[in-house]
Amino acid sequence: MVPNLALCGCYYGHLASGQLRVLWQRQPIEKARVDPAHPEDVRALLGLVESVRRFARELGLSVDDQYTSYVDWPGDRMVTTIVRTRAGSLESVPWWFPMVGHLPYKGYFDRARAEAEAERLTRSGEYDVCVSGVAAYSTLGWLDDPVTQPMLRRGAASLVETLLHELVHATAFLAGEADFNEGVAQFIGQQAAIRFFEQAERSAGANEIAGLPSSERVEATIADRWAIARWTIAFKDRVATLEKRPDRAAVRAKAETEARAELAKIPLRVLEAEKVAIAARLSDACLALRGTYIRDLPRHARVLASLDGDLNAMIERLRLWADESRSSADFFVDRAARSSDRAQMGPAQ
Repeated sequence: MVPNLALCGCYYGHLASGQLRVLWQRQPIEKARVDPAHPEDVRALLGLVESVRRFARELGLSVDDQYTSYVDWPGDRMVTTIVRTRAGSLESVPWWFPMVGHLPYKGYFDRARAEAEAERLTRSGEYDVCVSGVAAYSTLGWLDDPVTQPMLRRGAASLVETLLHELVHATAFLAGEADFNEGVAQFIGQQAAIRFFEQAERSAGANEIAGLPSSERVEATIADRWAIARWTIAFKDRVATLEKRPDRAAVRAKAETEARAELAKIPLRVLEAEKVAIAARLSDACLALRGTYIRDLPRHARVLASLDGDLNAMIERLRLWADESRSSADFFVDRAARSSDRAQMGPAQ
């Protein structure tokens, strides 16, 4: 996730205060790993971070001093975001921020403040609102982002993917292209995580960290998430056809009930479909955000396939797009054009 850190007035003050709190509480990871004040599982997971940083550097991601510190942040999230859509619409109504342009979400370090803003928007009758907790965010390389306690809560696989995802943001960011930025970071983060655990299995001492998942399990979990993503897109497209109907609310409610029943039966390898169906957040605003970010995952997969599975080359391509301020619209082009681009790319910095 990319935070919107530049605004005027009290919101700016809130974000600045939260970011300063993060910076003030940082502890070098090498110290945190031996600090008995931290639980053993936290110290074990922190032991993975340097390996992930080294692997990310090998892929061509910008690492610098990112994730060399730890913050024991309370709770299950670093930031709470809100997304808004007009009543009856699946299109997010973005906010505009200096430096990063339009973003479909607005983030708060204070959960209560985010929920109060969501309530205000909902009471207006103009918007549907989705409120979400976010475990990590990137300052796009402006600051040295720390590992935080919420990033560790879901275990090694999630931690590795999150670190790689956020390092994609720190490496390349297309201003005003929030959907593309999140989608490509999600895709590269997932593919890189699978490769990280494959490499770990080939390395001596790979089993020194208790609970380290196999690459097969990591890949199967990501495959499950892709299956859920395909279902989500199909449901979003179905809901989109109802936009002009005068009985939209009733028809949509019936469609959602039927869709959850369908989701509960899709074949998954690791995740439990019934639990996924119950937990799925399918409001218009939640579909607006999630549906947009995952829709291009197959297109990113085709880009990678056209580069013969060379993830380094895909990252180089992404860096080129950002350096030359290109539009994301022509990122998904044919193999010949990609080969030409690849020939122009120098080694990752």
